[in-house]
Amino acid sequence: MKIYRSLAEFSTLSQAVTTIGTFDGVHLGHRKLLSRIVEIAKERGGESVLLTFYPHPRMVLYPEDTGLNLLTTMEERTKLFEEIGIDHLIIHPFSQEFSRMNSVEFVRDILMNGIGTKVLVIGYDHHFGRNREGSLEQLKELAPLYNFEVEEIPEMDVNNLAVSSTKIRQALLEGDVDLAKKFLGYEYFLTGMVIRGQNMGRGLGYPTANISIKDKYKLIPAEGIFAVKVSYSGNLHHGMLYIGNRPTFNGKERSIEVNIFDFDKNIYSEEIIIYLSHRIRGDMKFDHPEDLSKQMERDKHDAIKWLN
Repeated sequence: MKIYRSLAEFSTLSQAVTTIGTFDGVHLGHRKLLSRIVEIAKERGGESVLLTFYPHPRMVLYPEDTGLNLLTTMEERTKLFEEIGIDHLIIHPFSQEFSRMNSVEFVRDILMNGIGTKVLVIGYDHHFGRNREGSLEQLKELAPLYNFEVEEIPEMDVNNLAVSSTKIRQALLEGDVDLAKKFLGYEYFLTGMVIRGQNMGRGLGYPTANISIKDKYKLIPAEGIFAVKVSYSGNLHHGMLYIGNRPTFNGKERSIEVNIFDFDKNIYSEEIIIYLSHRIRGDMKFDHPEDLSKQMERDKHDAIKWLN
């Protein structure tokens, strides 16, 4: 997959099969659409093109909004796009100026002259251009004028529930990583760097790696204990993850820390990926650290049972 940091870096193609969007989470609905542009490109001897934006449009249009929660960072999304088999990924800078481009200008200057789109594949609820004025109906009107085809991908259901990034975010904020997995098609994951902590876990007999998530917009699930898989240096390990403010020790700030089973390497300043398999329980406050240690023993047993 070739990656371009703006449209200016991209050379117009003769047979581009294109889609547009942020695709946060790259969930099952997104994957259906993205797989379709790869399929059409192969059928027609063309090339698949995904146009996305960074920063996220809401960061630019509503900078005072601090409630933005993203399922995937741009780096995580890029890896997921590559796994699907996209040929070209254009990550175009989103700005106030760009947001003022009307829908006709967007089709003419971006999709046609900029990319060379012959087939445009979009989701059932897609809107584009200034104030999201562009719609499927308008695209169908413009298609014969600019000599391109439009294909709409309908809404996708899982167990009679429509898949959406909003529903996945809500599930994760409630700690329901099992439901999130059904919608995503993979286990929700956190990418972070191992930093030094206060060694509380080690004192309880369960040494943990404290994790720093560098992207402040990355959604952190509900507090509690999770059975997890940990990817480090190309290997996958089992473990249990804690998210919370350590109420037993009267903590004030949220901590993200993972106990990796049967693992004793020094991995400070290393990057790891944590896949959340199942939430074992919510956060709890104990009267004595010894009680917490006993509970962690039960948590580990439950995590091992679940992971196996």
